[in-house]
Amino acid sequence: MLPLTGRFERVALFGGAYSNWRAVDAVVADARAQGVDQVVFLGDCGGTGPHPDRTIEHLVEHGVATVQGNYDDSIGNDRDDCACGYTDPRDNAFAELSYAYTRANTSADGRAYLRAMPTSANIEIGPLRALLCHGSPRRQNEFLWESVTPKGFVERLLREQETDLVLCTHTGLKWERRLTDSRGIVNVGAAGRPANDGNPHGWYALLSWDGRRVNTAFRPVRYDTDALIADMRAERLPAEFVETVATGWWTTCLECLPGRERRAGRY
Repeated sequence: MLPLTGRFERVALFGGAYSNWRAVDAVVADARAQGVDQVVFLGDCGGTGPHPDRTIEHLVEHGVATVQGNYDDSIGNDRDDCACGYTDPRDNAFAELSYAYTRANTSADGRAYLRAMPTSANIEIGPLRALLCHGSPRRQNEFLWESVTPKGFVERLLREQETDLVLCTHTGLKWERRLTDSRGIVNVGAAGRPANDGNPHGWYALLSWDGRRVNTAFRPVRYDTDALIADMRAERLPAEFVETVATGWWTTCLECLPGRERRAGRY
């Protein structure tokens, strides 16, 4: 497991691989073409896609630094569910399907890797302190949605964590809220699943220090979706999971969305 510490000028961060190793490859290739110092994965190797061990293998092969997500903790420690944080029965029903598949198809070596992932990390981007986590600094599976995360709450998080930036994922939707040039929160999005916007690709975040502030650029993650869909069908994964990849619109994990985020989708 690669240690994650130190000071960087350009960092690529992504979450939510969801057993999509092709998306991992696409992030790494694009990020390195942008001249980043480090590529960081903020958790959830497994999920709605096929062959979960391949995602772990590609993270290791590319030398990606990692932070543990709720899926990684649950699979690594052989827990009964994904601890995704859902409360709706429909969301939980689909979560049970994806978790059962991932649990059954992750090797002992893969579980050991997931178990050993750090739950958070602290780095510097330029001179600014950044806390890296999966859901939030408070809870690994906390959903921080753009529409219901006010500036006052962001300020409180930064103050309590004694940091300038909180970098997270878990919701699958990218967004950023800055209080000043130097302080704020960035949800880096998910690479392995579309962002419920009608586009088949995922997203990652490129953060760079320009000598005055940390700039955020959200970059699309484009890969061979047809090949992924073929693998999903061969593994007999639910048709709803396939439809999301094919259309870019979420068909599951919808009931947890706040009103504004739900209205932006198709369903």
